[in-house]
Amino acid sequence: MRRVPLPLVPLCGALLLVASCGWSGAAEGDEGRAPGAPTGITATAGSATSVHVMWNAVTDGPGVRTYEVYRGTTKVKEVPGSEHMVDVTRLRPSTMYAFTVRARDEDGRLGPPSRAIRARTPAAVAADRSAPTRPTRPAGRPVGGRAVQLSWSASRDDRGVVSYDVYQGGAKIHSVGGNQTATVVTGLRPGTSYVFTVRARDAADNLSPASGPVRLATPGTDDGRGTAPTSFTATTHRSGGAYYIDLSWMPPRTDGVVTEYQIRLDGTAATSLVWGGTPPAGRAHYGFYAGRDAGEEHRVRLRARLPDGTWGGYSVERTVTTGD
Repeated sequence: MRRVPLPLVPLCGALLLVASCGWSGAAEGDEGRAPGAPTGITATAGSATSVHVMWNAVTDGPGVRTYEVYRGTTKVKEVPGSEHMVDVTRLRPSTMYAFTVRARDEDGRLGPPSRAIRARTPAAVAADRSAPTRPTRPAGRPVGGRAVQLSWSASRDDRGVVSYDVYQGGAKIHSVGGNQTATVVTGLRPGTSYVFTVRARDAADNLSPASGPVRLATPGTDDGRGTAPTSFTATTHRSGGAYYIDLSWMPPRTDGVVTEYQIRLDGTAATSLVWGGTPPAGRAHYGFYAGRDAGEEHRVRLRARLPDGTWGGYSVERTVTTGD
């Protein structure tokens, strides 16, 4: 048997995954009462046409399958039970909105609404192409193994800063109002190093340059095994005179939604798979081209980009041979 390097060619024809790429999931039943009302709900205008809504996970009662976000009495968003924030878009400028969140369990039972929280979108600004200035003097400190406190100096903008977005690496993980220059970021991993930056946003959705980095390490230990995809399998099949490698796995259990995976093929990081919308819960499937020759051996494993912006642990490594 021989090992050969090869580029990944997704069956879908692009790295952006869509539902037809073979993601699937099935809910499991859970006896008991409906989930409780979400707590800790906040709503902050992100621009003249969007509001960022966040809430705490519902932990009492049965498992939560989805959260439903309402603007008044209208459901405007539905996200997986692992996700606890969302941007509500296509809103009107200079308008007050009230938002509530409800949890739905694995059996479809809908819990009571959270308390209503209000947010007003700012006025629209015509032909505003001037971004806010970079936030300065960023600083932070750990506040336990799963949270950090961040602060920065206010940005300047000719029309006013509407919100600040917090990034870990290249991933946006948090957002606060334009009148805030400090926040606490939760849902982190113990014993993990982080690099945070902050960007300011105005009403026209212009983004400032990133602040300087804030490098922090949360106390505790985390060997990464709890963040690795599980039940990982790899097989091959032949179609149209060519061989393909078929992967299947269960997403890691995390405090948030996982939208990106990295495949490592024969010891090399080969490609990243990015979900273009909200991935369904449950087992995931992905296949890619492996060449036209039988008897070629390949080693493959993958890892997830976690909601805190870091990469989780790798799955177990599987070895496959074309034509087996």
